[in-house]
Amino acid sequence: MARGLPARPPVPVLAGVLIDANEDGTLTLSAFDYEVSARITVPADVAEAGQVLVLGRLLADISRNLPNKPIDVSTDGTKVNVACGSSRFALREMPVADYPTLPASPETSGTIAGDVFTQAVAQVSIAADKGDTLPILTGVRMEIDGDKVTLLATDRYRLAMRELTWSPSVTDASHVALIPARQLSDTARALGASGSVELALGQGGDGLIGFEAGQRRATTRLLDGEYPKVTSIFPTSVDTEAVIETAALEEAVKRVALVAERNTPVLLKFTDGQVAIEAGTGDDAQASEAVEATLNGPEIQIAFNPQFLLDGLHAVGTAWSRLSFTQPSRPAVLTGQAEADSEPDTSYRYVLMPVRFAS
Repeated sequence: MARGLPARPPVPVLAGVLIDANEDGTLTLSAFDYEVSARITVPADVAEAGQVLVLGRLLADISRNLPNKPIDVSTDGTKVNVACGSSRFALREMPVADYPTLPASPETSGTIAGDVFTQAVAQVSIAADKGDTLPILTGVRMEIDGDKVTLLATDRYRLAMRELTWSPSVTDASHVALIPARQLSDTARALGASGSVELALGQGGDGLIGFEAGQRRATTRLLDGEYPKVTSIFPTSVDTEAVIETAALEEAVKRVALVAERNTPVLLKFTDGQVAIEAGTGDDAQASEAVEATLNGPEIQIAFNPQFLLDGLHAVGTAWSRLSFTQPSRPAVLTGQAEADSEPDTSYRYVLMPVRFAS
């Protein structure tokens, strides 16, 4: 929950976490910064019901470092006391009256398996833009059509798309939402990969998406605007395909990229039976390594930003990777597959723009 707290809140009170002790034997912690809200409810022995507001990041730091023993929380004047074993902390109480009301989550639209949701968000959000030149590209586009969900993100240098199925509340469900990638990643990690996640997309005017898993709930404000039509980036034909063991290629690229200075590419030379990976030119440091590969089609040399290539290899999540090419100057497509000779799993596709390699 502390991950969602603003580092520099526009209003000091938004740095707080609201602790609500209820007579029904539950403790609810809430955080909100007008963009993202998070709430978790846990069982507690409540002697006296009430609400207090304390600095969220400080409370999180304290909680992480406490021994594995029961925690007592009590108030004393303007202080909130936290005790665990022989540890004692007195935190300043912030004004509860100034804290904004958390938004109500829209009505549930359907459910999705927690592990599938967590993996899909991680696979796609890596390709979202990290800058703020084009705010629309900092989002993940979620499109729902019946029982099919498509997540898509691009920063113009690579594009990631994941297709998955879910259980919608109505069979003709149809939604398009643009969710800030960073908040979506934080929420997916916080909800965890176990059980199922409820998605709440509400009506068009809400401007919110809600998530719920077990006793954790969150909402995120959606981005406004029309996402560019980027699916035309996917090549319509393939001339060369290479199948490589994912871990072997990832490790080799990591090693070779050690000599690739900032913004310089790694060159991949695909020949029958192997791919040679090279970096560095001229008088600069140089490195090379070869990895076994199965090649179908003409030999090809193509260069990529090493970090963007590593991001895709890390995200693909399968033992083997398939790289599909048309020409050295055209986008390449990375997909995964379970075995060296099995069909590719096209539910996740990672498109990578090549870069020019100064030979």
